[in-house]
Amino acid sequence: MKKTGLIFILLSAFAFAQQSVLAKKIDRIVKGKNATVGIAVLNFDNGFSYDKNAGKKLPMQSVFKFHIAAAVLDFVDKGKLSLDRKVTLDASNLMENTWSPLRDKYSGKNAEVPLSEVLEFTVAKSDNNGCDILLQLLGGTQPVQKFMDSKGVKGFQIKYNEAEMHKDWTAQYENYTTAKSAVDVMKKFYDGKLLSKKSTDYLMKVMLSTSTGKNKLIGQLLENTPAARKTGASGKNNAGLTGAENEIAIITLPDGRHYAIAVLVSNSTETGTVNCKMISDISKTVWDYFNK
Repeated sequence: MKKTGLIFILLSAFAFAQQSVLAKKIDRIVKGKNATVGIAVLNFDNGFSYDKNAGKKLPMQSVFKFHIAAAVLDFVDKGKLSLDRKVTLDASNLMENTWSPLRDKYSGKNAEVPLSEVLEFTVAKSDNNGCDILLQLLGGTQPVQKFMDSKGVKGFQIKYNEAEMHKDWTAQYENYTTAKSAVDVMKKFYDGKLLSKKSTDYLMKVMLSTSTGKNKLIGQLLENTPAARKTGASGKNNAGLTGAENEIAIITLPDGRHYAIAVLVSNSTETGTVNCKMISDISKTVWDYFNK
């Protein structure tokens, strides 16, 4: 056997052994939890990947606001929309009884705001009203599906908006992703294969400013770690079931390397605290693995 061949075999064996160590640590975190947990990790620099239940189609909840924002920016890139376009906010599109910092900011007023503000509230603050305003401008969920299909994004489906999910608990299960799909689309996004450079840089900046879910993926990471992320959560139904407690992100390591991570917790009877701690513990374990 040639020396280069032997080196390749040894390196492959070492990588497999290291992946097994990571897998065992993550298995300990999820062991005994009454939940389905989909996990995928992809290192952008060396191609290292890890997955657990990464092919399961799990409800996205607000994680889909990344995909919606990307579709909006594709319209911007094509000249169909402008981030400067004025959007009217009033009682017709600022619904009550839903998470909406945008509504809270403009409550009781008829306001004209730029599309960029709606998009930023939708992604960085996970605004539900903003989400449905964006979908209305796109013409519904189908343009988002078509855009993702056109970019080769597999294991992703979007059918319902936020208002429809609020009316029907089961609707969230028709808006799904796999964990593998989530990290793959993050890589496409990072590589500039979804949007123009201008739109990529803009959406990256918005995601880096995300203020929701600080107890999930970034909960145990070094303070001020750059994390371009999108959260999602269903809350619990009357039976005490959590449909989704999710987060996807692009994390920057101290040495400048990057990786994508997706943790999707579904159909959980655990408490919200336990679900979020699971995500946080998995994230810290992956972080420690890459920082050895």
